[in-house]
Amino acid sequence: MPEDLTKKAAEMLLNGATLLGEPCPYCSGVRVMKEGHALCVSCGREPEKKEIMTEAPQHPKSRLEETLEEKIELLSKELEEEKNHDKQQSILKSINSVLETLGKIREKQ
Repeated sequence: MPEDLTKKAAEMLLNGATLLGEPCPYCSGVRVMKEGHALCVSCGREPEKKEIMTEAPQHPKSRLEETLEEKIELLSKELEEEKNHDKQQSILKSINSVLETLGKIREKQ
């Protein structure tokens, strides 16, 4: 075990890192993890970074969904520029109605 890796791992542990239960995928050595950074104490290698999907796969949007999303954008811009309180309330009601419709469409999919 190289001395510089040992020092780095010890420093990481002193700063709140944890020992990982899974061994290094390259050499089966002990790994230390801090803030998403895993260091193998034996070989110094890190596993390859892989994209992890955090959201459910997106379904293709229907033309209606796209139209409603565009309408929300337009209404939002209109709301930003509107000074009249009554007109602002009317725009907010329209946005709410479009959001409800969009939610209903997405629930059915």
